[in-house]
Amino acid sequence: QGAEAEESGSDLLLQLGSCRAAGWAACRRQAGWVRSCPVIRFPALRRLALSLLPEITDASLVAVARGCQSLEQLSMSHCGKLTDKGFLEAASSLRRLQHLVLSGCSQLTRQTLMAISRECRQLKSLDVSMCHGISMADIELFQAQLPLQTCVQSRFVGGADLSFTL
Repeated sequence: QGAEAEESGSDLLLQLGSCRAAGWAACRRQAGWVRSCPVIRFPALRRLALSLLPEITDASLVAVARGCQSLEQLSMSHCGKLTDKGFLEAASSLRRLQHLVLSGCSQLTRQTLMAISRECRQLKSLDVSMCHGISMADIELFQAQLPLQTCVQSRFVGGADLSFTL
């Protein structure tokens, strides 16, 4: 059965190699494949959804960022193992990013926002709803640093339920 999962994982990689959008939820059934995939390279991939995958770690984020440098949209909501360390390392490879969803990533703090604001200068929208390590002051500083950024979703950050649009 392990060989079948590995083979279908390889088939999936071949199919995704030239894709521009992908959702990784299907890989949950092949959790072993997700953990064992050391290199992820999809240079044409523009949209990727990795939300609700508890297997996603800082190392996973860095591998995705380095292997998918054309990403414009990335959704990683409720990936509870992500930390500032991952974004500090990955942000420089995500320079084309325009839309980022990090809602429910409870370990993220101001450091993640600062790394994103330094490196992801094309970012237009960010969702940090339910990221309890990020304050409203952090969000205001983040918005002041990005000229193209137009919307920050920040529900339940610092006790507030707000969405900023510039």
